[in-house]
Amino acid sequence: MYGVVTRNEEELAWPEFERSFYEVKDVTGRAAEPVAEGISMISCFGDNAAAGANPDLIPVSDEGDLATRERRYFDWAYVCPNHEGYREGLLEIIEDVAEVTEDVRLDDVGFPREEYCHCDRCEERFAESDFEDWQEWRAHVITEFVREARERVPGKLYLTLYPDPYPGHVYERAGLDVDALSESVDEFVVPLYDMAYSTTYWLEILAKGFQSALDDPFSIELYAVDVDIDNLIDAAEVVGEYAETVLFGYDASNARATLRRMNADAREGKEFGA
Repeated sequence: MYGVVTRNEEELAWPEFERSFYEVKDVTGRAAEPVAEGISMISCFGDNAAAGANPDLIPVSDEGDLATRERRYFDWAYVCPNHEGYREGLLEIIEDVAEVTEDVRLDDVGFPREEYCHCDRCEERFAESDFEDWQEWRAHVITEFVREARERVPGKLYLTLYPDPYPGHVYERAGLDVDALSESVDEFVVPLYDMAYSTTYWLEILAKGFQSALDDPFSIELYAVDVDIDNLIDAAEVVGEYAETVLFGYDASNARATLRRMNADAREGKEFGA
Protein backbone atom coordinates (compact mmCIF):
# COMPACT_ATOMS: atom_id res chain seq x y z
CA MET A 1 0.00 0.00 0.00
CA TYR A 2 1.23 3.51 -0.84
CA GLY A 3 0.27 6.84 0.62
CA VAL A 4 1.21 10.50 0.87
CA VAL A 5 1.91 13.13 3.51
CA THR A 6 0.91 16.57 2.31
CA ARG A 7 -0.12 20.11 3.20
CA ASN A 8 -2.14 20.49 -0.01
CA GLU A 9 -5.79 19.52 0.24
CA GLU A 10 -6.29 18.82 -3.46
CA GLU A 11 -3.63 16.08 -3.42
CA LEU A 12 -5.61 14.00 -0.95
CA ALA A 13 -7.98 12.87 -3.70
CA TRP A 14 -5.30 11.65 -6.12
CA PRO A 15 -6.15 8.01 -6.90
CA GLU A 16 -2.56 6.77 -6.74
CA PHE A 17 -2.57 7.11 -2.96
CA GLU A 18 -4.45 4.58 -0.86
CA ARG A 19 -3.78 6.47 2.38
CA SER A 20 -3.33 10.23 2.81
CA PHE A 21 -2.10 12.22 5.79
CA TYR A 22 -2.92 15.92 5.94
CA GLU A 23 -0.95 18.26 8.20
CA VAL A 24 -3.34 20.32 10.27
CA LYS A 25 -0.57 21.52 12.61
CA ASP A 26 3.13 21.45 11.75
CA VAL A 27 6.35 22.30 13.59
CA THR A 28 6.20 25.94 12.51
CA GLY A 29 2.92 26.29 14.38
CA ARG A 30 1.00 26.73 11.12
CA ALA A 31 -2.54 25.42 11.46
CA ALA A 32 -5.08 24.29 8.85
CA GLU A 33 -8.64 23.07 9.06
CA PRO A 34 -9.00 19.27 8.94
CA VAL A 35 -10.62 17.78 5.87
CA ALA A 36 -12.51 14.53 5.65
CA GLU A 37 -10.43 13.21 2.74
CA GLY A 38 -7.19 12.96 4.73
CA ILE A 39 -6.01 11.60 8.07
CA SER A 40 -5.31 14.58 10.31
CA MET A 41 -1.64 14.89 11.33
CA ILE A 42 -0.68 17.00 14.33
CA SER A 43 2.78 18.11 15.44
CA CYS A 44 2.45 17.87 19.20
CA PHE A 45 5.52 19.09 21.07
CA GLY A 46 7.33 20.68 18.12
CA ASP A 47 6.04 24.24 17.70
CA ASN A 48 8.20 27.21 16.69
CA ALA A 49 5.38 29.74 17.00
CA ALA A 50 4.28 28.72 20.48
CA ALA A 51 7.84 28.56 21.80
CA GLY A 52 8.66 31.92 20.25
CA ALA A 53 5.62 33.57 21.77
CA ASN A 54 6.03 32.08 25.25
CA PRO A 55 9.55 31.13 26.44
CA ASP A 56 8.03 29.47 29.51
CA LEU A 57 6.92 26.63 27.20
CA ILE A 58 10.47 25.71 26.12
CA PRO A 59 12.12 22.64 27.67
CA VAL A 60 15.36 23.18 29.59
CA SER A 61 18.29 20.73 29.69
CA ASP A 62 20.16 19.66 32.80
CA GLU A 63 22.75 22.33 31.91
CA GLY A 64 20.17 25.06 31.35
CA ASP A 65 20.07 24.95 27.54
CA LEU A 66 16.77 25.78 25.85
CA ALA A 67 15.39 23.38 23.22
CA THR A 68 15.12 25.91 20.38
CA ARG A 69 16.16 26.01 16.72
CA GLU A 70 19.30 27.87 17.73
CA ARG A 71 20.52 24.80 19.62
CA ARG A 72 22.77 22.39 17.74
CA TYR A 73 20.96 19.40 16.17
CA PHE A 74 17.51 20.98 16.63
CA ASP A 75 15.58 21.77 13.44
CA TRP A 76 12.65 23.31 15.34
CA ALA A 77 11.71 24.53 18.80
CA TYR A 78 10.09 22.22 21.33
CA VAL A 79 7.44 22.61 23.99
CA CYS A 80 7.66 20.98 27.41
CA PRO A 81 5.24 18.00 27.54
CA ASN A 82 4.41 18.94 31.14
CA HIS A 83 3.07 22.41 30.36
CA GLU A 84 -0.53 21.91 31.38
CA GLY A 85 -2.06 24.72 29.32
CA TYR A 86 -0.32 23.73 26.08
CA ARG A 87 -1.06 20.06 26.67
CA GLU A 88 -4.75 20.72 27.23
CA GLY A 89 -4.79 22.82 24.07
CA LEU A 90 -3.30 19.90 22.12
CA LEU A 91 -5.94 17.53 23.42
CA GLU A 92 -8.64 19.98 22.40
CA ILE A 93 -7.16 20.15 18.88
CA ILE A 94 -7.11 16.35 18.71
CA GLU A 95 -10.71 16.16 19.85
CA ASP A 96 -11.78 18.80 17.32
CA VAL A 97 -10.07 17.18 14.31
CA ALA A 98 -11.37 13.75 15.31
CA GLU A 99 -14.87 15.07 14.68
CA VAL A 100 -13.87 15.52 11.03
CA THR A 101 -11.46 12.63 10.55
CA GLU A 102 -11.88 9.65 12.86
CA ASP A 103 -8.24 8.63 12.28
CA VAL A 104 -5.49 10.89 13.67
CA ARG A 105 -1.70 10.84 13.52
CA LEU A 106 0.39 12.31 16.33
CA ASP A 107 3.75 13.67 15.23
CA ASP A 108 6.66 15.03 17.30
CA VAL A 109 5.59 13.33 20.49
CA GLY A 110 8.11 13.15 23.33
CA PHE A 111 10.89 15.08 25.02
CA PRO A 112 13.52 16.76 22.78
CA ARG A 113 16.56 14.67 23.79
CA GLU A 114 17.96 12.64 26.68
CA GLU A 115 18.91 15.69 28.76
CA TYR A 116 15.43 17.27 28.76
CA CYS A 117 13.42 18.50 30.56
CA HIS A 118 14.68 20.05 33.79
CA CYS A 119 12.51 23.13 33.95
CA ASP A 120 11.09 24.04 37.36
CA ARG A 121 7.76 22.55 36.36
CA CYS A 122 9.27 19.15 35.48
CA GLU A 123 11.56 19.08 38.51
CA GLU A 124 8.60 19.76 40.79
CA ARG A 125 6.33 17.17 39.19
CA PHE A 126 9.00 14.49 39.28
CA ALA A 127 9.65 15.22 42.95
CA GLU A 128 5.94 14.94 43.73
CA SER A 129 5.49 11.73 41.71
CA ASP A 130 5.76 8.13 42.91
CA PHE A 131 8.69 7.52 40.57
CA GLU A 132 12.27 7.23 41.72
CA ASP A 133 13.74 6.82 38.23
CA TRP A 134 13.66 9.98 36.11
CA GLN A 135 13.47 8.12 32.78
CA GLU A 136 10.55 6.02 33.96
CA TRP A 137 8.77 9.20 35.00
CA ARG A 138 9.40 10.83 31.60
CA ALA A 139 8.02 7.76 29.82
CA HIS A 140 4.94 7.84 32.06
CA VAL A 141 4.33 11.50 31.13
CA ILE A 142 4.33 10.69 27.41
CA THR A 143 2.36 7.46 27.75
CA GLU A 144 -0.35 9.28 29.69
CA PHE A 145 -0.57 12.01 27.06
CA VAL A 146 -1.01 9.45 24.29
CA ARG A 147 -3.56 7.56 26.39
CA GLU A 148 -5.56 10.78 26.80
CA ALA A 149 -5.32 11.40 23.06
CA ARG A 150 -6.53 7.85 22.40
CA GLU A 151 -9.71 8.58 24.39
CA ARG A 152 -10.50 11.39 21.96
CA VAL A 153 -9.85 9.47 18.72
CA PRO A 154 -12.68 7.14 17.64
CA GLY A 155 -10.73 5.65 14.73
CA LYS A 156 -7.12 4.58 14.28
CA LEU A 157 -4.40 6.40 16.18
CA TYR A 158 -1.04 6.69 14.44
CA LEU A 159 2.18 7.79 16.16
CA THR A 160 5.46 8.86 14.56
CA LEU A 161 8.58 7.18 15.94
CA TYR A 162 12.10 8.61 15.83
CA PRO A 163 13.93 6.43 13.25
CA ASP A 164 16.13 4.49 15.67
CA PRO A 165 15.13 0.84 16.24
CA TYR A 166 18.00 0.04 18.61
CA PRO A 167 16.52 -1.31 21.87
CA GLY A 168 16.02 1.43 24.42
CA HIS A 169 17.09 4.35 22.24
CA VAL A 170 13.72 6.06 21.70
CA TYR A 171 12.93 5.44 25.36
CA GLU A 172 16.12 7.16 26.48
CA ARG A 173 15.97 9.91 23.88
CA ALA A 174 12.33 10.96 23.90
CA GLY A 175 10.63 9.09 26.71
CA LEU A 176 8.79 6.75 24.35
CA ASP A 177 7.99 3.38 25.90
CA VAL A 178 6.95 1.55 22.75
CA ASP A 179 5.42 -1.41 24.57
CA ALA A 180 3.29 0.84 26.78
CA LEU A 181 2.35 3.09 23.86
CA SER A 182 1.24 0.07 21.83
CA GLU A 183 -1.75 -0.25 24.15
CA SER A 184 -3.05 3.06 22.76
CA VAL A 185 -1.49 3.25 19.30
CA ASP A 186 -2.87 1.33 16.34
CA GLU A 187 0.07 1.89 14.03
CA PHE A 188 3.50 3.48 14.25
CA VAL A 189 4.97 5.53 11.40
CA VAL A 190 8.74 5.67 10.92
CA PRO A 191 10.19 8.48 8.76
CA LEU A 192 13.40 7.38 7.01
CA TYR A 193 14.39 10.60 5.28
CA ASP A 194 17.24 11.16 2.85
CA MET A 195 17.81 13.86 0.23
CA ALA A 196 18.76 11.41 -2.53
CA TYR A 197 18.44 7.69 -1.60
CA SER A 198 21.48 6.98 -3.74
CA THR A 199 22.12 3.91 -1.57
CA THR A 200 19.48 1.76 0.08
CA TYR A 201 21.29 -0.79 2.25
CA TRP A 202 20.78 1.39 5.32
CA LEU A 203 17.05 1.55 4.63
CA GLU A 204 16.82 -2.23 4.79
CA ILE A 205 18.84 -2.33 8.01
CA LEU A 206 16.55 0.18 9.73
CA ALA A 207 13.35 -1.32 8.31
CA LYS A 208 14.38 -4.80 9.46
CA GLY A 209 15.27 -3.36 12.86
CA PHE A 210 11.79 -1.92 13.29
CA GLN A 211 10.21 -5.14 12.07
CA SER A 212 12.04 -6.91 14.90
CA ALA A 213 11.29 -4.20 17.47
CA LEU A 214 7.55 -3.79 16.83
CA ASP A 215 4.92 -6.44 17.38
CA ASP A 216 2.35 -4.73 15.16
CA PRO A 217 2.45 -3.57 11.52
CA PHE A 218 4.06 -0.20 10.89
CA SER A 219 4.45 2.28 8.03
CA ILE A 220 7.61 3.87 6.67
CA GLU A 221 7.66 7.42 5.36
CA LEU A 222 10.11 8.45 2.62
CA TYR A 223 11.10 11.97 1.66
CA ALA A 224 9.97 12.72 -1.90
CA VAL A 225 11.02 16.35 -2.50
CA ASP A 226 13.36 16.64 -5.49
CA VAL A 227 14.42 13.00 -5.19
CA ASP A 228 15.30 11.19 -8.43
CA ILE A 229 12.41 8.90 -9.38
CA ASP A 230 14.60 5.85 -9.99
CA ASN A 231 16.15 6.27 -6.55
CA LEU A 232 12.75 6.76 -4.96
CA ILE A 233 11.52 3.57 -6.63
CA ASP A 234 14.49 1.65 -5.23
CA ALA A 235 13.84 3.05 -1.75
CA ALA A 236 10.12 2.26 -1.89
CA GLU A 237 10.73 -1.30 -3.05
CA VAL A 238 13.24 -1.94 -0.27
CA VAL A 239 11.12 -0.66 2.61
CA GLY A 240 7.95 -2.07 1.07
CA GLU A 241 9.21 -5.53 2.01
CA TYR A 242 8.90 -4.62 5.68
CA ALA A 243 6.29 -1.88 6.06
CA GLU A 244 2.51 -2.12 5.98
CA THR A 245 2.40 1.13 3.98
CA VAL A 246 5.04 3.20 2.21
CA LEU A 247 4.33 6.92 2.52
CA PHE A 248 5.84 9.70 0.42
CA GLY A 249 6.40 13.00 2.18
CA TYR A 250 5.75 16.51 0.92
CA ASP A 251 5.97 16.15 -2.87
CA ALA A 252 2.85 14.41 -4.10
CA SER A 253 3.67 15.09 -7.75
CA ASN A 254 7.01 13.30 -7.51
CA ALA A 255 5.38 10.52 -5.52
CA ARG A 256 2.64 10.10 -8.13
CA ALA A 257 5.21 9.95 -10.92
CA THR A 258 7.13 7.32 -8.95
CA LEU A 259 4.07 5.12 -8.48
CA ARG A 260 3.08 5.45 -12.14
CA ARG A 261 6.56 4.37 -13.19
CA MET A 262 6.42 1.42 -10.80
CA ASN A 263 3.04 0.36 -12.17
CA ALA A 264 4.24 0.70 -15.75
CA ASP A 265 7.36 -1.36 -15.03
CA ALA A 266 5.22 -4.04 -13.39
CA ARG A 267 2.93 -4.27 -16.43
CA GLU A 268 5.85 -4.46 -18.85
CA GLY A 269 7.37 -7.27 -16.83
CA LYS A 270 4.35 -9.57 -17.10
CA GLU A 271 4.71 -12.74 -19.14
CA PHE A 272 1.82 -14.80 -20.47
CA GLY A 273 1.84 -18.38 -21.69
CA ALA A 274 0.59 -19.56 -25.05
